Amino acid sequence: MSDHQRDSLADELDSRYSRQILFRPIGAAGQERLQRSRVAVVGMGALGTASASQLARAGVKYLRLIDRDIVEQSNLQRQSLYDESDASGSVPKALAAAEKLRRANSDVDIDPVIADVTAKNAERLLADVDVIVDGTDNFQIRYLINDVSVKHGIPWAYGGAVSSYGTMGLLRPGRTPCLVCLFGAQQGGGHDTCDTVGVIAPIVSMIASLQVAEVIKLLTGQEDALNPGLTYIDVWTNEVRKIRFQEPDRQCACCGQRTFAALSARSDALTVSLCGRRTVQVKPESPPAWSLETVAQRLRAVGAVRHNANLLRCDLGRIQISLFADGRALIHGTDDDAEARALYARYVGM
Repeated sequence: MSDHQRDSLADELDSRYSRQILFRPIGAAGQERLQRSRVAVVGMGALGTASASQLARAGVKYLRLIDRDIVEQSNLQRQSLYDESDASGSVPKALAAAEKLRRANSDVDIDPVIADVTAKNAERLLADVDVIVDGTDNFQIRYLINDVSVKHGIPWAYGGAVSSYGTMGLLRPGRTPCLVCLFGAQQGGGHDTCDTVGVIAPIVSMIASLQVAEVIKLLTGQEDALNPGLTYIDVWTNEVRKIRFQEPDRQCACCGQRTFAALSARSDALTVSLCGRRTVQVKPESPPAWSLETVAQRLRAVGAVRHNANLLRCDLGRIQISLFADGRALIHGTDDDAEARALYARYVGM
């Protein structure tokens, strides 16, 4: 080790990362690898905020935060990066999270993206990082993440948590089964969600921490320490199960035959109920021809309107509309997809 390297190591030991460097499996070499790493977190809800916070504090070089939603009061029970001012201001989650993380570690390049991950943008948003962290609440986006992962050889940390239980696993193309191997090519309804069974914060923190532990092992070159399967935990019943990965399925449509069904979807339109409240997201197939300012002028005739460059909020009484600059809208006050689409068409225009 040169004198310069010794001086650099001494500086690091006195720095914010000193305790992490003293952990022998990471050490100075592992910390240097972390500080060259690029990570994308998809979904800045409960799992995503906990994961992003740990990754930023660990010192990754670049952290992309992707979320389509805004902060609401019901999020504060478990989404650790937000506060009451974010909720009262209806701040987009990606922006609110980025602000908090920059205060925690200004050395990390934080890149907030207010958007859905769709077939049209998934590769642009996810194909230039070293690892992807799943903070989503639906399988539609997870299958897009999986397609990008397999197509571009990028590992991703799958995770899900509802009620008091959750599951996680690090999926590595060519080394482990992919999501299609594990769960099949289609995932419809019939799964518990926080809308139906609720969720408590401890299971969120545990699953996110396990995801980040696997990501740090991977990024620091400690592949022998990786968990070789899925882990299931229920913090209420004190149950822990581990399911060891089998070999990737050579007949798998995705990782075996390299057919990327999710990425091949023709439509970019999306209507989906959001977890935890009576809200439906409506996303038009084509980019809007209007600006938020022009929509604001029109909607002031029917309700109270607030808007900035990123977001417009219109209060119609029972229904509230949060409209983003890319054309997406959150229709608050209903869980009926058809009603949400009708309201979007009436007040925004399809």
